[in-house]
Amino acid sequence: MTTRPPGAFELTRRLEFSAAHRLHNPDFSDEKNRDVFGVCNNPNGHGHNYVLDVTLRGPADPATGMVMDLNRLAVLLHEKVFTEVDHKHLDHDVAWLAGRISTAENVAAAIWERLDADLEGKLYRLRLYESDHNYVDYHGPDAG
Repeated sequence: MTTRPPGAFELTRRLEFSAAHRLHNPDFSDEKNRDVFGVCNNPNGHGHNYVLDVTLRGPADPATGMVMDLNRLAVLLHEKVFTEVDHKHLDHDVAWLAGRISTAENVAAAIWERLDADLEGKLYRLRLYESDHNYVDYHGPDAG
């Protein structure tokens, strides 16, 4: 049977990882960094138990009934994100974050860059939680 469900679907896979970082702009003085970033500018960094929701959007393939095979998505997220960031210091250990202040916004944008080409234009939203109370949504560089 190869019928296509009508419309577009949003499919989300969740990934959890723990990582440390320090909010710090090397162009600012130490005083300005403390004023702007507060306790998040601790020279030794601080950690989060991050939760990343990766949402794909598109039609279901008529042959499979899926937007994307969730197992394939899980493997991609493990290889391109989890192994690179889990139990790492984002500012020292993650090459693809080099030169960026490791805010949730910048981390989400960098993860988008790592995933987008492999997801065949289906990447719709990244939601990155730094805590139960704080998260950022990113819809890609062309979202305006």
